[in-house]
Amino acid sequence: MSLLEVAGLSVRTRDGALLVHDLSFSVDAGERVGLIGESGSGKSVTSLAVTGLLDAGLDARGSVLLDGHQIVGAPDRMLRPLRGPCASIVFQEPLTALDPLMRVGRQIAEPITRHRGLRGRDLTRAVAEALDAVALPGERIARSYPHELSGGQRQRVAIAIALAAHPRLLIADEPTTALDVTVQNEILDLLDHLVAERDMALLFISHDLAVVSRMAQRVTVLEKGVAVESGSVGDVIAAPAHAYTQRLVASARLLDDALDSAPSSSNSPGGGDDA
Repeated sequence: MSLLEVAGLSVRTRDGALLVHDLSFSVDAGERVGLIGESGSGKSVTSLAVTGLLDAGLDARGSVLLDGHQIVGAPDRMLRPLRGPCASIVFQEPLTALDPLMRVGRQIAEPITRHRGLRGRDLTRAVAEALDAVALPGERIARSYPHELSGGQRQRVAIAIALAAHPRLLIADEPTTALDVTVQNEILDLLDHLVAERDMALLFISHDLAVVSRMAQRVTVLEKGVAVESGSVGDVIAAPAHAYTQRLVASARLLDDALDSAPSSSNSPGGGDDA
């Protein structure tokens, strides 16, 4: 059995609008799988459905097995122990994902206490180790509030929280979209390193084909909530079978060509977000 098995998943709104339709895919232990599609294709809704975090106004049908546990229809009290040790999510916008009224150290400590049972000095050490793993200065960052940090630092904190309970599956939902290009690359390098180091499975969600090809081994392409193509990243990019995937590949190649022909800005004044 795969670590994550999604079979015939459909998600509707209360008024019957179909956001995801009959979606099936799997993620094995230690495997990296990508979900790609434009905005509104159902990627983020899928990430919430597989962890039981859908809003009350959305209805999920089908089957989602996470480490053998059925997620669809399960009460929240059954799902809370799974969120953290089985699967954790890094969301797109860390400023909204983090609690603005709580210091960073306390936010990292919560899943460590809940799922690993650490307290006192052991908890303090674990928080410091979590921040060190994402290359942040532990003592200063732990005392800070999210608004006192840069976008790159906030995303590193969000990754530290997601990894605090040592999950077997990490779900990264557009984790670099809100960051500038330089910081995006640093965050992707960090995720790549941590997933490999901890032998985690990865479900990487993005609209960016180049990023998915960098982070995933297999990919499922979503168009308006429907999986139109699946396969190895190399095969899908080299020979896309569906017209929608062909347009995604063509767009990515046009962007690459435009970037290659653009004047270098390496010596331009100014800078991006501090990672």
